Amino acid sequence: MRLVLASASPARLSTLRSAGIEPEVIVSDVDEDAFSCADVGELVSQLAQAKASAVFERVGDGDVVVIGCDSLLDLDGEAMGKPADTVQARERWQRMRGRTGYLRTGHHVVARLGGVVETRTAVATTEVAFADLADDEIEAYLATGEPLRVAGAFTIDGLGGAYVTGLAGDPHNVVGISLPLLRTMLAELRVPWHTLWTRP
Repeated sequence: MRLVLASASPARLSTLRSAGIEPEVIVSDVDEDAFSCADVGELVSQLAQAKASAVFERVGDGDVVVIGCDSLLDLDGEAMGKPADTVQARERWQRMRGRTGYLRTGHHVVARLGGVVETRTAVATTEVAFADLADDEIEAYLATGEPLRVAGAFTIDGLGGAYVTGLAGDPHNVVGISLPLLRTMLAELRVPWHTLWTRP
């Protein structure tokens, strides 16, 4: 059975590898800007479905499981993906500092096993508390370039980890993929998590 990650995210791939899973990577090339929805959870769900479905159409015959994900920070009901530039990243951090947001990741799995195609869709949400950064701390972080490469302009597994004071929910979800949620979704498709391990 092929296991395919429909994502260009190095963090998602690294998270799966750390969990003993080595997926094949096929990037969907879905135009994320073509999607809009007032509800952030629904938006990440739609994007995850679009990515996984686009890649599934390209994988050919045989048993395969395709995983698509999309993450956005929900702050006051506003969806925040990767900042367009340093100016936008600065504005976001000025809003986020000392506050709480919600990292929402849509997950969509398409499985074709024995010729039968089934899908599952779910959204994981993790509450994120941000440190009350001083302006010079924000400028130093922006200068690294890291905030421009990630949804919400922050990470917990990189330089931004010191600027997150607390999490409520799955920490993997903040990196872009919820392992506990994915395990449950795959189990519903009769793919036990441990059967995907490539190393003990």
